[in-house]
Amino acid sequence: MAEAKVFMTGRSQAVRLPKEYRVSGDSVYVKRVGNTILLVPKTGDRWAGLFAALDEFPRDFTLARDQFQQPRAGLENLFDRDKE
Repeated sequence: MAEAKVFMTGRSQAVRLPKEYRVSGDSVYVKRVGNTILLVPKTGDRWAGLFAALDEFPRDFTLARDQFQQPRAGLENLFDRDKE
């Protein structure tokens, strides 16, 4: 795993990324997940990564699983009043 240097610049903390992790643009999205900090490059299309990953699945992909009907008290006649 690569390492990056953390340093102070004025009253802000900064991270110096190794050359192979440089990003285009001048800002990134930052998210904390537990004790992990994610830096995500800002691009024109924030959904591009998701759609690219979804394209990796075959078109006939389905997840076979047993799924039971959940009880939904009070919802069985929810749309009956629309029929009146």
